[in-house]
Amino acid sequence: MDPSLENTGPSRPLTLLLVGGTGAVGREVVRLALADDRIARLTAPTRRPLPPHPRLDNPVLDVATLADDSHYWRVDGVICTLGTTIKVAGSQAAFAAVDRDLPVRVARCARRAGATRFALNSSVGANPKSSFYLRTKAEAEQGIREVGYASYTIVRPSLIDAERTEPRPGERFALLAARVLRPLIPRRYRPVQPAAIAATLIAAVIAGVPGEHIVESEDIR
Repeated sequence: MDPSLENTGPSRPLTLLLVGGTGAVGREVVRLALADDRIARLTAPTRRPLPPHPRLDNPVLDVATLADDSHYWRVDGVICTLGTTIKVAGSQAAFAAVDRDLPVRVARCARRAGATRFALNSSVGANPKSSFYLRTKAEAEQGIREVGYASYTIVRPSLIDAERTEPRPGERFALLAARVLRPLIPRRYRPVQPAAIAATLIAAVIAGVPGEHIVESEDIR
């Protein structure tokens, strides 16, 4: 992790918005954020209800249906862990709607409502000249970048070492192989635990260091 994102904190507890709260990384963001006294309130709209907590606001809805002027956008910072696969989404267009278009819309709405810090869970190898998947991730990064947050952090994990709620046989096979071959794999491409990614996202938003920060997979701790 960028050292400038560590051991710093806000002058008061923050209000945060999390989108993607039921995914592998999102669930860990919820768990860690609600245990962190530097976070006054976490708003996490989800289609499936989360376990209740005194500091959790969990509107049960699809974040894509939130109006542009919804009060849920009024937070200090945003963590985005939205993500799917082309197979689950059903098409490249549907995939891009979830992994690119929705994160950019969330960023714009929250920024208009006053948010000043944003952390995005992206992907190792995100590149506008690469495959459709990695190009879409890079386009999401750029779209949010252009919104103009005072503090913007991109976290690019490799394969996420997690049990998925939906079947992903290709990812499952790759993960099993990566676990066996871990000592031989360059650090950037080793599987990463969801909790480590979540902690990095939370640390970035809480620190709110001005400018853009990119955390590559080997720097996620």
